[in-house]
Amino acid sequence: MTRRQMLVATAGMAVAGVGSWALGRPKEQVHKIVARKFRYLPYVVKLRKGIPAVLEFTSEDVIMGFNCPALNLRTDIVPGQVARVRFTPDKVGTFDFLCDIFCGDGHENMTGKITVVA
Repeated sequence: MTRRQMLVATAGMAVAGVGSWALGRPKEQVHKIVARKFRYLPYVVKLRKGIPAVLEFTSEDVIMGFNCPALNLRTDIVPGQVARVRFTPDKVGTFDFLCDIFCGDGHENMTGKITVVA
């Protein structure tokens, strides 16, 4: 193999290997969550500590909020739009979240849980 062929082959392998896994970073966990009067589906979101996560929220009816104080996460959820919250869980445990924009009778019961495992 000539020097030029070796350089081309090496460059090809380098390009093929470029990705979050190849760079030592884990791939994001994506979780779709639907907010509707008066619940989140799913109610429990399971994540792994140290693995980047994206929570993708949609609303089926009215403007709602997502607030997880223990993880310092917050966003508005507007019908017809996807609200994304990106973070990397850095502690193990179960953390409550809630709707923090009044969405009608039953609003006070609109809660869920994020469970982070090692």
